[in-house]
Amino acid sequence: MSTGKMIARATLVVAVINLLSRILGFVREQVIAYMFGATNVTDAYVVAYNIPNAVFAIVIGALATVVVPVFSEYAAKGQREEAWRLFNTVITMVIIIFTIVTVGGIFAAPLLVKLTAPGLSAETASLASRLTVIMLPILVFYGLSTVFQGLLNANQVFGIPALSVSVTNLTIIISALTLGGIYGIDGLAAGTVLGFVLAALMQVPKLKKVGFKFRFTLDRHHPGVKKVLYLVMPVAIGTSLNQIYLIIDRVLASGLAEGSISALNYANRIILMPITFFVLAIGTAFYPTITTLAAQGKQQELAETVLRAIRMVILFALPAGVGLMVLATPVIKLLFEHGQFGPKATEMTAMALFFYGIGLVGQAANIILTRAFYAQQDTRTPVKLMAVTVAINLAFSLLLIGPLKHGGLALANSIASLINTVMLTWFLNKRIPGLWNASALTFLWQTALATTAMAAVAWGVNVTGAGVFAAYGTLGLAVQVGASIAAALLVFVLAVFLLRMDEAKMITSYAGKFLSKLRTSRD
Repeated sequence: MSTGKMIARATLVVAVINLLSRILGFVREQVIAYMFGATNVTDAYVVAYNIPNAVFAIVIGALATVVVPVFSEYAAKGQREEAWRLFNTVITMVIIIFTIVTVGGIFAAPLLVKLTAPGLSAETASLASRLTVIMLPILVFYGLSTVFQGLLNANQVFGIPALSVSVTNLTIIISALTLGGIYGIDGLAAGTVLGFVLAALMQVPKLKKVGFKFRFTLDRHHPGVKKVLYLVMPVAIGTSLNQIYLIIDRVLASGLAEGSISALNYANRIILMPITFFVLAIGTAFYPTITTLAAQGKQQELAETVLRAIRMVILFALPAGVGLMVLATPVIKLLFEHGQFGPKATEMTAMALFFYGIGLVGQAANIILTRAFYAQQDTRTPVKLMAVTVAINLAFSLLLIGPLKHGGLALANSIASLINTVMLTWFLNKRIPGLWNASALTFLWQTALATTAMAAVAWGVNVTGAGVFAAYGTLGLAVQVGASIAAALLVFVLAVFLLRMDEAKMITSYAGKFLSKLRTSRD
């Protein structure tokens, strides 16, 4: 099999399994909302879960980025056995270090909760501390699972590692419905740990097949260990800035009304769905191309390719963000208002979703812009701009939390994202002259016009549908939301064609090729 076909097949496998994982992740949030609502109990669970998750994102997440290239380097030299010896030491270090951190964290749980959510009531803080003690072992198994995923990917195994995330989500869902019903939120916490244990263990048989034999070794002087540590540090600094960006919201939200943290969490899950499904796929597809163009010094083609990617992302993310703003309340009501999740929780979550929607286009564009810097081997500029963005986020959070409460935190996040977009664009335009031109400005106003028409139709259909289908309960609400989305999408596509945007030609071309292939297959 050729390299191109192998990559295409691996991409398809991972994409399909990731889609399954995202669906299960969303179902997980729905089940937790159904069982526990948006209350001080779920606030405590979110705070406790995010303590090990923050450590993962900073340290283990950074480690995940260096496993594949380091292993591949050894394999390319014909030193696979040496690579396995190296990663035996890495895995041993993960077990030792995170076991120590876990034990220390158990004793320091009240302090960790106080630091990450200082405004919680005494009762909620006590519950969060207990849940933290239960969930801290996640660190060890999250670390092992991540290293296992990297090693399997380096050996051209993609399905099992990608599926491990789905196993975690499925375990949490089952635990919420079973252990959660019997032992309450403690049962859900225990089930969450079990999910990460299973994610690690399910990869072991495949690891053995590709040649891995675990031995408890600690060769700290191995040159590969030093290289791993050297590569991890700068990545960890960058990812820690992203975590600070998220921690700000939770620290400030902990001093607000009960359910504020949960409302922000549920809304953020929804706002990330379009990014996960579409934007990351675009970023992944374009990244190798722009990296090659940058290495070849083809600045004009690089500018055109980056701009094409940005246009595709904006054309998707701007209407998606505005659509979620217009339909925030019915969408949240349809997806979450069941069981313990009542009207008050819907109101709070819809408010957060509305303000997060403002910044969706910024979050989406930043993924492409940041990768354009990375393609030119400039990793420092995005990190510096992220540091500035964190400061901006904090300033607006403090300014807006008074009048808008948790909605102010979501709005501050959106403002910071959009300012980051402007800064990234400004500096990228200096590195790639001609990135923004007259056609780009024309595209922006055309997209804004099409989005405005779409929003008006979505609002009108939603209001009309609310009056017509109100008596039909959940089914009526589903029809109301579905009709609003369908009408909005139709109007947006028509507007793109009426405005004669370049993307309309691309849609027509792809549709023609698809129909042609369909006719050929039938013949």
